[in-house]
Amino acid sequence: MKYNRCGKSGLLLPQISLGLWHNFGSVDRFENAQHIALTAFDKGITHFDLANNYGPVPGSAEENFGKIVQNNFNGFLRDELVITTKAGFKMWEGPYGEWGSRKYLISSLNQSLKRMNLEYVDIFYSHRPDPNTPIEETMSALDYAVRSGKAIYAGISNYNAEETKKAVAILKQLGTPCIVHQAKYSLLDRWVEDGLLDILDSKGMGCVAFSPLAQGLLTTKYLKGIPENSRAANPNGHLQSSEITEDKIKKINALHEIALERGQTLAQMAIAWLLKKETITSVIIGASSVNQLLDNLGSLDKLAFSNQELQQIENILK
Repeated sequence: MKYNRCGKSGLLLPQISLGLWHNFGSVDRFENAQHIALTAFDKGITHFDLANNYGPVPGSAEENFGKIVQNNFNGFLRDELVITTKAGFKMWEGPYGEWGSRKYLISSLNQSLKRMNLEYVDIFYSHRPDPNTPIEETMSALDYAVRSGKAIYAGISNYNAEETKKAVAILKQLGTPCIVHQAKYSLLDRWVEDGLLDILDSKGMGCVAFSPLAQGLLTTKYLKGIPENSRAANPNGHLQSSEITEDKIKKINALHEIALERGQTLAQMAIAWLLKKETITSVIIGASSVNQLLDNLGSLDKLAFSNQELQQIENILK
């Protein structure tokens, strides 16, 4: 595993990190989740990414990961882990249970630490900007999290380019630098290229990319349409069948052909394509099994792209 510096900070993150959005919550088998986490660590993945609402029962992924840490990583190994969490989405009923107020963010961080039985997290993120709370208030909560010792670094997620500029400037003024932006980014979702990556470069921030496989679209699963029992076949899932158009399937098949020529799976090529960008510090993957984890880690075996391959990919995605 290679470790990249997160922007201009001193923090090193593995090229591939493990996200616990799925497969670590209340509906999942704990033994499988623990096996995935331990295998990830054995392979050099030191960065484990959570959020307060990961579950599907909010908080359950943090609870399960806390058990994994206590069972396997207690003692000196905590210092070899980068554990991150976020707050911004709905956690509880009533007026204080979501978004970006100082009250919600600090309360949520305290709850996250209690669920995971930790003294601190390494990065605490504002999970999304709050349109009804001054950004100064939201950033003051991140500043407090770091100054109180409950977090080592501050980060933001899902902020657009202009929101990012404001957030970074406020945190700098407060004396707590924002070192990282966690953004949705893949071959099929490239919104960060419309200004955000340039801002992160200019501010010395790293970018941690999530959903690199576009909720499974950038795998072989959807090459011939929508299979039964797939994520897109679930009407309540995050990936809707309406998103899988004939044009998109055509593009996925064409990308698959390039991956085969490179000696990679489509998923491996999609991850490698992100890692070729200097601004990308780490790519967060999810895994439902150890085999899937190992397959995704295979992307590290071939990260280089020829100019011809890059042009072919651009032509497909036009």
